Amino acid sequence: MDITPYVDTLRRDLVAAAEAGGDELKQAAERLAYALDPSARLALMEAISHAAAEITSELPEGSVDVRLVGRELDFVVEVAPPVALPAPPPPPAPPAPPEEPDGDLARITLRIPEAVKARAEEKAAAAGQSLNTWLVGVIRGATSEHSINVDIDLSSVPFVGYDPFAASRKEGRGTRRMSGWV
Repeated sequence: MDITPYVDTLRRDLVAAAEAGGDELKQAAERLAYALDPSARLALMEAISHAAAEITSELPEGSVDVRLVGRELDFVVEVAPPVALPAPPPPPAPPAPPEEPDGDLARITLRIPEAVKARAEEKAAAAGQSLNTWLVGVIRGATSEHSINVDIDLSSVPFVGYDPFAASRKEGRGTRRMSGWV
């Protein structure tokens, strides 16, 4: 920041005020104005430094410094890095299958897309279960007497921040719709 225009304004104002007293006073004011140049610069720099200190004291983090570079002032503003928002918590894993006697075991063949199988394996691993155990738990939950089939259209609900459906739209799988068993 160049403070020369401000010092020049002070000099012009002093000379303009002295014009009322005649030429001799005007010439004395001009000489005085040039003599006061360093003092005026120093006073302006001090005022700006105090302003920077007040701004720094009001900031929650960071600072504003004023540095002299030649005859110009340079402002250095340091701010805290932005705070990252925490990642949304992962969805809860399905409950472990209850220990209930089911009788004989039956074998089935299940054909699902490879991507669905991969996601199911990830969920099973996150729950600390084998894929088979995890699938049995999901099917038990869906077929229990107390289960409720849910199909909710959330397309009119605005999501601020985290949108749980963003990934499915990127993969081309549709809209904000949630279905399953509770």
